[in-house]
Amino acid sequence: MSPPSANMNIEEEKKTEEVATTSNAKESLLPPSSVAANFIAPYGPNVHVSQHPVLSHKLSILRSSSTSPSSFRRTLREITFHLGYEATSTLSTKEIPLTVPSTHTSDHIDAIGSKLSTKIALIPILRSGLGMVDPMLELVDNATVHHIGMYRSKSLMPVQYYNRLPKKCNVDVAYVLDPLIATSATIISVVSILKRWGVKEIHVVSVVASKAGLSELLKHHPEVKVTIGTVDEALSEDGNLVPGLGDAGDRLFGTMEEEDEEELVHVSKRKRTMSVASECET
Repeated sequence: MSPPSANMNIEEEKKTEEVATTSNAKESLLPPSSVAANFIAPYGPNVHVSQHPVLSHKLSILRSSSTSPSSFRRTLREITFHLGYEATSTLSTKEIPLTVPSTHTSDHIDAIGSKLSTKIALIPILRSGLGMVDPMLELVDNATVHHIGMYRSKSLMPVQYYNRLPKKCNVDVAYVLDPLIATSATIISVVSILKRWGVKEIHVVSVVASKAGLSELLKHHPEVKVTIGTVDEALSEDGNLVPGLGDAGDRLFGTMEEEDEEELVHVSKRKRTMSVASECET
């Protein structure tokens, strides 16, 4: 006959196994988190890097040098919509009354719906950030849009040339839109501007970031949230992403330098030179 203490230990072990089994069963019934399934955060809880296979496919199209400006614009729009959907997952909502039409009668059924309660601003960094505005507005059509223009000097330092932020900040969260984070000097400057403006929460949405640039951004602004498509390991000596996307602004608006098809033709025989000469004669 087993001593009472041994029987009690066996019963406790059985209860523990039953609780564990029940807990595991409940967990298996829970829907998987869309963020956890599609994103990893090696840089901390505020950074989400997409692992979605469709986005990876679209990103390859965006990178390709054979992608035309029209395809580049369309693909950037699709990628932004995906990233924006995830980046806005923490926005707040409030309950609102609504009616739903009945399927068999002319009556309407009372119901409770949801409406975004967070005041949102989109901050595209000119000029490549403009290609990300429309898909974000499709997601949050109540957002305001404020433009900030930045260019990078020869010393790789950001220079502001345009700022249309209103004097008073009346938004809860600002989404900074820029396809690329290279050295991150531009993003760091824009985040500093938004902090001085008084916005409570800042969320950067970008397609490709460099490993060094992302780390530098978090060093200066650790509380900022970041949603990106992928991370490139290398930066070139002149501060460009490798492989990156090329010049996103030029590719977005078709302002790349055209190849000279007559580079081996004498200047006096080139069609372009001849057409200019004929115009001068007339």
